[in-house]
Amino acid sequence: MTNRQQHALANIDAVVEKAEAYYDSDDADNFYFNIWGGEDIHIGLYDLTDDIAEASRLTVQEMARIASPIAESTKVLDIGAGYGGAARQLAKAYGCHVTCLNLSRTQNATNNRLTKQHGLDELIDVVHGNFEHIPATDASFDLVWSQDAILHSARRKDVIHEVFRVLKPGGRFVFTDPMQSDNCPEGVLQNVYDRIHLKNLGSFGFYRAAARQAGFNERHISNRTDQLLAHYSRVREELQSQYARMVQVSSKSYVDNMSTGLMHWISAAKKGHLAWGIMCFEKK
Repeated sequence: MTNRQQHALANIDAVVEKAEAYYDSDDADNFYFNIWGGEDIHIGLYDLTDDIAEASRLTVQEMARIASPIAESTKVLDIGAGYGGAARQLAKAYGCHVTCLNLSRTQNATNNRLTKQHGLDELIDVVHGNFEHIPATDASFDLVWSQDAILHSARRKDVIHEVFRVLKPGGRFVFTDPMQSDNCPEGVLQNVYDRIHLKNLGSFGFYRAAARQAGFNERHISNRTDQLLAHYSRVREELQSQYARMVQVSSKSYVDNMSTGLMHWISAAKKGHLAWGIMCFEKK
């Protein structure tokens, strides 16, 4: 291995470590659990509601519809599962078994606690790890699920190939991700990149090409970028309305920086530089 390759791998490992440390921090944990949506920390669908938690649950329902059929026999892997809200929703609705893979031990502990409270611990396993090296055997899942998590990877193509590896033939991969638009000009998203410690985001074009290269057939693509703007706007509104309480449970500097960071995402979305939607691919 050359020095350049070793340096590149070290940088990738550093990105994973930063993401893990960030989501394990008390500041981030308190913010995401109290403001972002509670059990769910992903972008919601706001066509029928302006409640963050309810909008997040509607996203899960829509993704499940797109990825159907889902039954008791369906083995699901949720990569970047967060607090496990989607897993519990799927287990309750379909009786299926869900494995939650997530790199935050803090979030995993909350996931285990909430799963036991809901009486679903026989249907849900929580595994510490990252989706660049999925700890599972080949062809072991019927459905791989992911919500707004793959953006944190510096090796997104590897994630797609890992998902393909662990899916059974005919298995589906349904996911969402905050992305940059396919025609995004260079240099306009630096403030967004800085927040996630990466040099770029994926795009619809990138994921479609990466999925084809891995061997997937395209099953569904829906561009719902309007919902990204709605979600980040609602989260920032909620953070501002609960500012006095939040600076008591998360540090003032974290809350202020988060508010500024959310504004960068909102501004970029309004300018058409960001994208978001639901994608579903099927293993040949």
